[in-house]
Amino acid sequence: MAAFLQWRKFVFFDKEAVSDPLDNGKKFVLPKGISASDSGRGLLVLGDMEGRIWLVTRSLQLTSFQAYKLRVTHLYQLKQHSILVSVGLDEHGINPLVKVWNLDKRDSGNPLCTRIFPANLGTKPTEVSCLSIHENLNFMAIGFTDGSVVLTKGDITRDRHSKTVTLHEGSSPVTGLAFRQVKSTHLFVATLEKVYCFTLSTKEYPKVELDSHGCALRCSSLADPSQDSQFIVAGDECIYLYQPDGRGPCFAFDGQKLLAHWHRGYLFLVIKDVKSPNKTGFGGGEISPSEKQLLTVYDLDNKFIAYSFCFDDVIDVVAEWGSFYILTRSGTMFLLQEKDTQTKLEMLFKKNLFVMAINLAKSQHLDSDGLSEIFRQYGDHLYLKGDHDGAIQQYIRTIGKLEPSYVIRKFLDAQRIHNLTAYLQALHRKSLANADHTTLLLNCYTKLKDSSKLEEFIKNYQEGLHYIGCLPFEQAESNMKRYGKTLMHHVPEGATLLLKNICTNYYPTGEAVSVDHCQVNKANSEEFIPIFANNPRELKAFLEHMIKVDSCSPQGVYDTLLELRLQDWAHEEDLEKKKILQGEAVSLLKSDNTLFDKALVLCQMHNFKEGILYLYEKGKLYQQIMHYHMQNEEYGKVVEVCKHYGDQEGCLWEQALGYFAKKEEDCKTFISEVLHHIDQKNLMPPLLVVQTLAHNSTATLSVIKEYLINKLKRESQQIEADDKKISQYREETSVLRSEIKELKTSAKIFQKTKCNMCNSPLELPSVHFLCSHSFHQHCFESYAESEAECPTCTPENRKVMDMLRSQDQKRDLHDHFNRQLRISNDGFSVVADYFGRGVFNKLTLVTDPPGSKTVGSLEVDLQRDLLIHTKKNN
Repeated sequence: MAAFLQWRKFVFFDKEAVSDPLDNGKKFVLPKGISASDSGRGLLVLGDMEGRIWLVTRSLQLTSFQAYKLRVTHLYQLKQHSILVSVGLDEHGINPLVKVWNLDKRDSGNPLCTRIFPANLGTKPTEVSCLSIHENLNFMAIGFTDGSVVLTKGDITRDRHSKTVTLHEGSSPVTGLAFRQVKSTHLFVATLEKVYCFTLSTKEYPKVELDSHGCALRCSSLADPSQDSQFIVAGDECIYLYQPDGRGPCFAFDGQKLLAHWHRGYLFLVIKDVKSPNKTGFGGGEISPSEKQLLTVYDLDNKFIAYSFCFDDVIDVVAEWGSFYILTRSGTMFLLQEKDTQTKLEMLFKKNLFVMAINLAKSQHLDSDGLSEIFRQYGDHLYLKGDHDGAIQQYIRTIGKLEPSYVIRKFLDAQRIHNLTAYLQALHRKSLANADHTTLLLNCYTKLKDSSKLEEFIKNYQEGLHYIGCLPFEQAESNMKRYGKTLMHHVPEGATLLLKNICTNYYPTGEAVSVDHCQVNKANSEEFIPIFANNPRELKAFLEHMIKVDSCSPQGVYDTLLELRLQDWAHEEDLEKKKILQGEAVSLLKSDNTLFDKALVLCQMHNFKEGILYLYEKGKLYQQIMHYHMQNEEYGKVVEVCKHYGDQEGCLWEQALGYFAKKEEDCKTFISEVLHHIDQKNLMPPLLVVQTLAHNSTATLSVIKEYLINKLKRESQQIEADDKKISQYREETSVLRSEIKELKTSAKIFQKTKCNMCNSPLELPSVHFLCSHSFHQHCFESYAESEAECPTCTPENRKVMDMLRSQDQKRDLHDHFNRQLRISNDGFSVVADYFGRGVFNKLTLVTDPPGSKTVGSLEVDLQRDLLIHTKKNN
């Protein structure tokens, strides 16, 4: 609770009686019999006891129109709309009428009345005590002297779009209403005895009782956002502030309250003068004739009284045109004009109230230059009082605005080294110190013998970087490894530049570089990467510099740079920039300086499609490429991968067919294309194709019809070709059998005239074979490997014999393999062993070109018989 007596009083407002602009020297006179008032939209709105509503413009021109036959009791002018709501009486003994006026539209020269309806839902006449309208025109609340509150929800300017309900009923007269709109819509209700809050955003309009004591009529108001839009209730002993869920702070402002208003950050209270007679009306709602009231203006934020003055018969206090107007029953209207901020500050300076001046300047949103001047004056005041510690704190707050020499001279003269050191440290923290300030600070540390501060200075600021940059290479490298993180936090650009120098070709700052200087001082750039833990932008610049100047940079440099580029690409939303970043990442992958496994993991982590596919292709992981497109359901890409890499891995087509077969959506086009390539390259048996597609509900017979027809056609053609070969082999076999029989039963006549070896005429002695080959004796002896074999037929005969021996060996090996597989406990090891020995390799025979007549085309039994017979005869 803040006590009123502790608050200082000021005269921050100028008061004057408003003059009539049409009659120089005379006061402006209000209409007689004012019963209600409000302001907004550039107007003062007044209602009188004769039912007229008066509109006062800024030039104090008065216009009026007859709103009611008897009297106007309440007025509410909305601030965001040119809508005026009035309550008044047309007849005695009936309910008051509510009228809604559109001031922008005219009807016979008067404002247009858009709606008229009775204030109360019942038939019993009840006097209206207060009125409040929500600025969105969707809520209107009316309070009555019988304790009830009526709420109208919907468009208050129209009958058809609104609904009226009784929100509250009680025995105590309603004295105040206020809508609060902060996220949710609330309605505060004050009575003589209690304070309530209704939540209008909820359908049932839940009610919370905030306090068990209320206030008099017109003694409540709603604060602005500077006070969190709290509901202000002015009791006779205290001022209470309420939130929707409970009571907030209170202020001990004693006195019988007659009026409470909140205008532009100020609380206006009209309090009955203790010398005046007693008030009339329930709870002090009305003001009796010829009584004096004390108007006091409070600044609740800064806790002072901005103005206080006694007036005669105050009707109301309204705010408009940037000023405040006090309406009195005598017809005089007073203007309260707030002094400008600078004038108010000067008044506070004269009283040495600098803390209050600072708070006032902040609440008035004074710029940084103005605040700095207040801090300077406050510092000067404390300095003259001998409070050097307090003064230096105020001078520190002027850094960036006040010339540092102004402060330094004061504390050099006073020999206040501790205070001067504090100021110089703050100057360096804000990076506004020059070389002289640095030298002075180092001297202060030296005089104070403060080695810890000296070391901290080296760690934290720009001068520390300059100091390290002047050291020899080994010391500079060691210091950057030790203090690099701290320096990077405070001066990232300077620390990055120094590291670039240390990791390329370092030489101390200020040292002349010799042309014939051959030694290159260069640190390992990878060792400094942890220094940039919280500075990715500087790290990227550092790494890009390193790979540019040194193509043989450590592996960690390339891997870290790739990760940074991928992070930038992943977080970039601009498509053009994202495309550029994509190109940078791909170019780094193609430079072959990144590790394959790590690069692939990074690309997968950031879902970098181009990098993933490039690395799969580089590693010849063709199945992975296809599976990637399968996961992303890129059907066309799956087929393209099969076309591009199908010759290198034939299983891709089979996997593609299986993939499309499992899809329930219509993939007929892709299945047909895959089947076409499988058919062309004969990659799968037809039965396996049918079994694969049997799992797909959309793959009907029409999909594989063409494939099956083509397959059957080729099978028929193959059968026909095989039949022809069979017939051919039978004819050849029959001829050979006849020849063998002839050789066995009749004599062989040798009629060859030329040697089959040298192609010269035969001369005795000569050698003849049953295969019809003849040779000179000397030719035969020169070329024959065996006396029993024809040199010309030997190569073909050996091929046949090798084939026969291989078949016999394979047959024995097959039986041995099955036997071992049955008796072994580890069948996989047996299979692996036989694979390693090449048992399952396809047998390939090298024969003569097609068209030549070879023994290899004969049946096995016939070949064996022919060879044995030939050997016997020789």
